[in-house]
Amino acid sequence: MNSQIESAIATISKEGAFQAEVGLVLGSGLGNFVDALSNTTRISFADIPGFPESTVEGHSGEMVHGYLGDVSVLVNSGRVHFYEGYSLDQVIYPVKILNALGVKTLILTNAAGSIRKDYSPGDLMLITHFLNQTGHSVYPDHNEPKNIFDPGLTDRVVNTAKQISIPLKTGSYAGLNGPSYETPAEIRFLRLKGADAVGMSTVHESMAAYQLGMKVLGISCLTNYAAGILNQPLNHEEVMETGQRVREDFAGLLVEIIKSLRFSSSS
Repeated sequence: MNSQIESAIATISKEGAFQAEVGLVLGSGLGNFVDALSNTTRISFADIPGFPESTVEGHSGEMVHGYLGDVSVLVNSGRVHFYEGYSLDQVIYPVKILNALGVKTLILTNAAGSIRKDYSPGDLMLITHFLNQTGHSVYPDHNEPKNIFDPGLTDRVVNTAKQISIPLKTGSYAGLNGPSYETPAEIRFLRLKGADAVGMSTVHESMAAYQLGMKVLGISCLTNYAAGILNQPLNHEEVMETGQRVREDFAGLLVEIIKSLRFSSSS
């Protein structure tokens, strides 16, 4: 570890035993998952050396450690984005901290726009692949792996969703820089490239986690139709409102996924 990460880990450790094999990053409006945890300990991102702070509504900006039954879980409630003025190193720094704290399986969540008319706002979508449209890569040669999202985990999530009767779509996620929403022409282009949903996060975090040897899982909450799908303007309020509407199902799915991870590791 470099000195900054060592300093961050030392600071976090003073607040309690922030160690876990399962980690989550929660996107816009999805922070209520932490309510499902017991015996929680929290530290503000602002108190962690080198840790970037989110400026976007719906990101509480804290690291939370807690338990689901006997499963130890670490949660980054919020994230930062390129469009907030952060560098790539700063965007992926929180993933490096989770890795240094023992996380081996990372679940990334986000709010995303649906590019398909049959994928409606309020649907949950398991990410099977991503399209990196940011022009930046964690890998210097841009030679990104074909499948960052762990196939075993994705199969388990599909089965878990069926068992608890939560509808779950699957598809490809296109990551762009933002901060503005995409134009209808850009959405048509992304559709031609095979994207099912679009957002402004997740791709670099997932690349960094994969590079660090973590198993990676990605789930999008589809909070709106992308530009041009419907004849109406886009706004962040709609994103937040839809996230609020489906957050109980989303949190319930995450709880069951984590329980299934524990069962698998002990069987």
